Amino acid sequence: MLNEYNCWLQSREIKNESGINLKTVSTVFSNNALISEQAAEEYRLGINRLLGFSPMLSQYKGTAEKGSVYLGTIESLAKELKQNLSQGSLREGGFVIKGNSDGLFIAGQDECGLLYGVFRFLSLLAQGKANASMDVKEEPASPLRVINHWDNINGTIERGYAGNSIFYKDERIDFQRDRIKDYARLLASVGINRISINNVNVRFGARFLITEEMLPKVAELAEIFRPYGIKLLLCVNFNSPMIIGKLPTSDPTDKAVIEWWNKQTEIVYSFIPDLAGYLIKADSEGQPGPFQYGKNHADGANTFARALKPHGGVIIWRCFVYNAAQDWRDWSLDRPKAAYDNFIPLDGQFDDNVILQPKFGPLDFQVGEPVAPMFGAFKKTHHIMEVQITQEYTGHQIDLCYLPWVWQIIMDFNTDYGPNSTIKELVGPYKEGSSFIEGFAGVVNVGLDNNWTGHTLAQANLYGYGRIIWDPKLSAKDIAREWTLLSFGPGSTGEKIDDILMKSYRTYEKYNAPFGVSFMCSPMGHYGPHIEGYEFSRWGTYHRANSTAVGVDRTSKGTGYTNQYSPTVSAMLENPATCPEENILFIHRLRYDFVMRNGETLLQNIYNTHFEGYDEVEAMIAEWKSLEKSLSPEVYKSVLSRFERQLNNAREWRDQINTYFYRKTGIADKQGRKIYE
Repeated sequence: MLNEYNCWLQSREIKNESGINLKTVSTVFSNNALISEQAAEEYRLGINRLLGFSPMLSQYKGTAEKGSVYLGTIESLAKELKQNLSQGSLREGGFVIKGNSDGLFIAGQDECGLLYGVFRFLSLLAQGKANASMDVKEEPASPLRVINHWDNINGTIERGYAGNSIFYKDERIDFQRDRIKDYARLLASVGINRISINNVNVRFGARFLITEEMLPKVAELAEIFRPYGIKLLLCVNFNSPMIIGKLPTSDPTDKAVIEWWNKQTEIVYSFIPDLAGYLIKADSEGQPGPFQYGKNHADGANTFARALKPHGGVIIWRCFVYNAAQDWRDWSLDRPKAAYDNFIPLDGQFDDNVILQPKFGPLDFQVGEPVAPMFGAFKKTHHIMEVQITQEYTGHQIDLCYLPWVWQIIMDFNTDYGPNSTIKELVGPYKEGSSFIEGFAGVVNVGLDNNWTGHTLAQANLYGYGRIIWDPKLSAKDIAREWTLLSFGPGSTGEKIDDILMKSYRTYEKYNAPFGVSFMCSPMGHYGPHIEGYEFSRWGTYHRANSTAVGVDRTSKGTGYTNQYSPTVSAMLENPATCPEENILFIHRLRYDFVMRNGETLLQNIYNTHFEGYDEVEAMIAEWKSLEKSLSPEVYKSVLSRFERQLNNAREWRDQINTYFYRKTGIADKQGRKIYE
């Protein structure tokens, strides 16, 4: 039965049908190789949890039992065993798993590659896909594979739906060492190599992690993550020179401010020599930044970059910057244009250790927004893409919403700036003058709940994030199949859960705000419908529904947002006949009698999708109930309780959305289904 705490690293009795002698292992690396030693230990632990015995590990000393398993780097195995395992070099973190008459070789391009290779082998073994002649060669598409925690030092988590923080409690760093180690193991098993451990909204009055008071405990966390190849990032407050240093200004071009950051960064690195760097949210939603001094984002980011560069660190600078005091009366203002307008003109002005972090879409993790126009447009700037694993606008980990579904759509999006310009083809190491996306940052969904993610099936989103950023060509279906095999084992139970997962995103989309309309949710927490909750707010999140039409015209005849894309993408979005229908009201303002591609009017499609979404949740519940006898009572009941809450949420969305538009238009559902007057 599933142990929720172990997620996809389940202890499970399987038969060794691989034909590989898994009992004897020769390690081909030096004794002081920290990550390699952890890789060997993970091999031992993995074989024990799957096959029930601990293999014998010994350092290779010139001879070994024929048919053994060998662990090392590609270089060490070539040197010591004369095994030519790779034609040409792999990227950092790449690995080879190869079987031949001499044995099975798990070889990394570097130490991290060995660790990832061990985890991949154990995954394939658990899925029944390992054999004595296997030949696997992998390398990560994304050099930077980042987890962002929005954890606050008081123990709460902004957008957290699985209990309190695993790092903090009562204004201090407070953690269970074994749990952090288990978390590092989970992340490394899907290839994560960076983690920010505090909220990007670094609050005034909070105890800052970059102070000598806090750094010893931060260093303890770094020590736990280090053997798993995961380096820490620290979120910092732009106004730290004033708050911590008591300077009169935080102007990034001020000499005293520059010197303060240089010295403070030296202190930070004296505690954590391998710190990856800093992460900053500036000039956004009340956070301070360079704008208050009349400076731009390159001025701000470069000051941090120069303080970090002597230590090998980077500054990751979020692009979530917009006017948060808009006037709903002014139809010319358009928040989705802001990130592009703020950052694309600065392309080429950032230092080489600045990495920009735009969100995947132009607005804010909405259910039906397009891929942001910044991707493909950058030519001279390092950047990564931010996605949200935690389900802020996709159900709070109460409603089931399998996010690899939409991530696959994002990866397939063609920026059309030339050949090989889909997002998945643009993922890779930065090259000067290119548009390459160097990686991803995922706002994570874990907390202190025993199952880590609140909703047990939401573990699939954390697993899926790691897998799809490692290999953007993976399909959501393939990822779901892997996750259920590893979590539930082979058989019909996992296959039925696959089916439930694969339906869940479209189901959620159907009963949510229709066809790319955004922010019809509750302003208090973003769960459940509140159709006009943001309609007259300062946040720039309007749908502008009236008695004849709904949506914002973002074409060249409206706000001009579509002009930010390449000409072919812009033309595709401008035309309602070719604009993706899941985004159509994000781009267009349409009359309710607009005829969509299925021959029904927009209004009738709104009615239909909301009735269908509710019905599909009922169907998912029935399918889940059919699995009762094959699941542990704890897992069955906890997931069922969330499905029941999801059904109530879907009912509210269905009835409130349909009633709202019926009252606006006076046009009834042509199928005569119940709509409240």
